Formats: sequence, C-alpha cells, structure tokens
Amino acid sequence: FIKRCLSYIDAQNLTDVSEFQLLSLSEDPDLQPFLFGLFLSMYLVTVLGNLLIILAVSSESHLHTPMYFFLSNLSLADIGFISTTVPKMIVDIQTHSRTISYVGCLTQMSLFTIFACMDYMLLSVMAYDRFVAICHPLHYLVMMNPRLCGFLTLLSFLFSLLDCQLHILMMLQITNFKDVEIASFFCDPSELLNLSCSNTFYNNLVKYFLGAVYGLFPISGILFSYYKIVSSILRIPSSGGRYKAFSTCGSHLAVVGLFLGTAFGVYLGSAASYSPRKGAVASVMYTVVTPMLNPFIYGLRNSAIKSVLRRWQKQQKCLV
Repeated sequence: FIKRCLSYIDAQNLTDVSEFQLLSLSEDPDLQPFLFGLFLSMYLVTVLGNLLIILAVSSESHLHTPMYFFLSNLSLADIGFISTTVPKMIVDIQTHSRTISYVGCLTQMSLFTIFACMDYMLLSVMAYDRFVAICHPLHYLVMMNPRLCGFLTLLSFLFSLLDCQLHILMMLQITNFKDVEIASFFCDPSELLNLSCSNTFYNNLVKYFLGAVYGLFPISGILFSYYKIVSSILRIPSSGGRYKAFSTCGSHLAVVGLFLGTAFGVYLGSAASYSPRKGAVASVMYTVVTPMLNPFIYGLRNSAIKSVLRRWQKQQKCLV
C-alpha cells in the first residue's frame, strides 16, 4: 500500500515541497556526541531486550501460551516502533543534517502509525487475555485457543493498517504547506497536518474521529477488563491468592500506564501549552523510553522469563 501511495504522489505531483526539516533535540554542538551515544545505546538495548523475549518465548515449549504469544508480538511491534524514529535521528545527529524527503517523511509517518497503533491494540488484547485468565480460569485454555489468539493478532494488525491508510489519505489531500519545519524529531502525523495551508476541517474531523475510535474504545476495553479483574481479585479470601492473581497482570498494567500515560501526556500537554522543544523531548518518552523499558518490566517481573534467561546464562558458563 505504501508503495502504491508513493507512486501516486510522484505521478500526481501533489505538493511543491520536496523535503522537510526535522526539529533537533539540542542545538548545542558539544551535546551532540552525548545524544548520539545515548540514543544509540537505548536503541541497541531495546532491540536486544525485545529479541531476548521473542527468542525465549519461541524456544521454550512451556511458554507457548496465549499470554506469552501476545507478549512476543508486542516485543516485535516495539522493535518496529522504535526503528521508525531512532535510526533516522541517530544518523541526523552524526551527519548534522535534519532534512527528510517528502516521500521519506510519508514513509516514516506510515510505519510509525502502524507500529504505534499495533502496540496500543496488542495492549488492549492482552488486557482481555488477563481478564479471561483471572475471571474465568477454568475456561481459559478453551476460550483463549490458538485460533482466537491468531485472529486477535491479525485483527490488531488490520486495524493498524487501516489507521495508516486513513492517515496517508489525509496527507494526500494536502497540496501546499505553509512551512517545511516539522516541530518534532520525526514525521508526527499531527505536526504534518498543522503545516497545511489549505482548509483542514475535514482532515481534523477524520483525525478526531480516528482518535475517538482508536483511543476511546481500546482504553474503555482495558478499563472494563481491569474493573472486572479487580472485582474478582477482591473476592479472593486469602491475601496470598489476591497477591498471586494481581501479580499475573502487574507487568501488563505497568506497561499500559507507561505507554498511555506518556503518549496522552505529550498530546494533552502540547495542546495546553505548546512548546516544540519541550514537546519533542516529551515525545522521546513514549517513542524511545517506553519500548526500551518493556523488556525490563516483563523480564524483571516475570518469573518464567527470568528462569529461562538464568538457564541460558548457566549454559553459557558451562560452555565457557
């Protein structure tokens, strides 16, 4: 789909803009080597950490359960999510260039939209999985069968692809831009829409509609799932049973709070008091920091993942 859109752009010559200028996190030349090392390290830690989770889940038969199936897909989405923004930013810091072509910007925006939405959808699916595991434990394996797990993952991807297509169609309606400076370190869809010279009423209408559909419905499902989870946990007579039940969804709840809290904080905060530099720094939280922390949250809080990693470590020591 992206290739078809890009060829359509070239054929129709929809805009006079050939490239955009991205916002730099800092103009201080002495700070550039530090930023380069920092974001390169964060990117490598994120990719390696999520790859470890994927390898652990795929190689250990006792982890072939719905929860770890969704977790491995979330890790894969996190790798794609951070890979759409950080490598370009690292190259820009090293080359002292902030330009990105029009086609490259739309490509980055498309991939960013797909993986961000995929993250959000998978977190919603994982909330439903925890709801079934705690509220209907005896029917868990029957309800969360492999066919349903695969269908929910495919549905999350299709919804993400639809969101990407609608954002691309909105951008294709923009024929002229009032500026080439994007107030972000990546091609943020909302920032691109703000650069339009034409009437963006219908585009804004579609944007808010997408925000309502893709924002309110998934988070409503997450809140409802945890309402039922908390209600079920409170009915458990023993404190040990309540702690064990809550620990099964503690990691997921931490990731949901981190991802949604930082993302909503960026957009609601930028709407209240707009500052491009502060907004760009805040965007680092949910585009870079959150994918990096996910493996630590699930790895440090999950005994099964930790036991697999310890066994791998012992095997490596024996080989040495």
